[in-house]
Amino acid sequence: MKVLIAGAGKLGIKLAQALISENCDVTILDSDETVIEYVNNTLDVLTVNESALNFEVLKELEIEKYDLLLATTNSDESNVLMSIISKKLGVKKVIARVRNPEYNNQIQAIREELGIDYIINPDYATAVAIEKYLLKRYMLMSDEFAGGRVKLVDFNIGQDPTFVGKKIKELNGFKKMLIAAVSRSGRTIIPNGETILESNDVIMIVGASTTIEKFDEEHSGINKHRSLKKVMIVGGGKLGLYLGRLLSKEKIDTTIVEISKSRCYQLMEKLPESIIINADGTDFNVLQEEMLKEYDAFVCATGIDETNLLMALAVKQFGMYKSVAKISRQNYKKILDKLEVDAAFNSAYITANEIIKTIRGSGSITVNLMSDGETEFSEIMLKKGIPVLDRPIKDISLPEGILITSIVRGNDVIIPKGEDILREEDRIVVLATNKQVGNLKNFFFSKKKRWLI
Repeated sequence: MKVLIAGAGKLGIKLAQALISENCDVTILDSDETVIEYVNNTLDVLTVNESALNFEVLKELEIEKYDLLLATTNSDESNVLMSIISKKLGVKKVIARVRNPEYNNQIQAIREELGIDYIINPDYATAVAIEKYLLKRYMLMSDEFAGGRVKLVDFNIGQDPTFVGKKIKELNGFKKMLIAAVSRSGRTIIPNGETILESNDVIMIVGASTTIEKFDEEHSGINKHRSLKKVMIVGGGKLGLYLGRLLSKEKIDTTIVEISKSRCYQLMEKLPESIIINADGTDFNVLQEEMLKEYDAFVCATGIDETNLLMALAVKQFGMYKSVAKISRQNYKKILDKLEVDAAFNSAYITANEIIKTIRGSGSITVNLMSDGETEFSEIMLKKGIPVLDRPIKDISLPEGILITSIVRGNDVIIPKGEDILREEDRIVVLATNKQVGNLKNFFFSKKKRWLI
């Protein structure tokens, strides 16, 4: 599989990392010499220091021999134009990043008229993920598989003596759940029963939704009877606008605090049902403690990661029920495990998840690229003809680095043991390290089906 990524920003690099782990032949195109130098020092890819809009460069690259173009530059217009040109020159598939809110309602028309196979809006995708978290009655950061029947949650054990110093096999209450991974100081461990948990480990737990929600209730201080009524968003950029729209549709009272006066006028026009405040939302003289107590959730969505994390942490100290930060950098993993922020959403990871899921096609239903960059969870539908069917899991000889965390069969969620047998039409949730992601196709996909697209 030959892939050309145009634009080596956070999203482009994250996609390159994911595709390299699947043994794809990746080329990165960017006009910034400094960025290209960084890529050359960190990734095993071919790089081209040229503009993606240079027709002659695309011809010299023989774009017609590429299976996929990912247009991820910072310019919507460049991404669309590059996609059109590349499609005309013969590239098989194109995926473009488009962020402008004005285009969001026209995405289907743009795809059909211009021949772009898939368009992704990172800010909108992030807003959808945040809204989903806010509206749920659980507190722990989670993801869902199999239409919501399986949940994956992150739980920081802190100094809890119930967990710290214990072997996983010694823990009570985990017969119907699986600790699939342990995040420790920014790296991920795939544990076994002998693994001893340490202070501030973040354990990733997989189980049936009802079982996970019960765990959430017992360990996170969730208030089952508290509903989301009022949300404050600091930062009225694209993400703040999208989130405001989504919450308004759910009849949630929304306040957006934005420092730019001209942007406030735009927000007032686009979000007539929301309260728009022209102020510095990072100034606690503005956000007084008594004012914050009126709200059920707080989302900090400015363009500065450090500000977002600090504000989300601070309002949590004031007693905010749900506190959320938007981040864009990858290197906060070690810090996030130790901060009392309810959830942090990384736009690059959310967008990459959506794109990788689209690239893989119908066999892979859900993809969750973990923020450590080392592991991912994938939901896969088992089809006729794959090599693992009708055999006990213990006889499949899965390599180290691939773990089947759950099986969904009809309405049943099974936490698998060695004796369990995989059946056609089962949905499985698999954890894989980046070294083993490319190997998933050898076990869980038909030989007749192409792994990508």
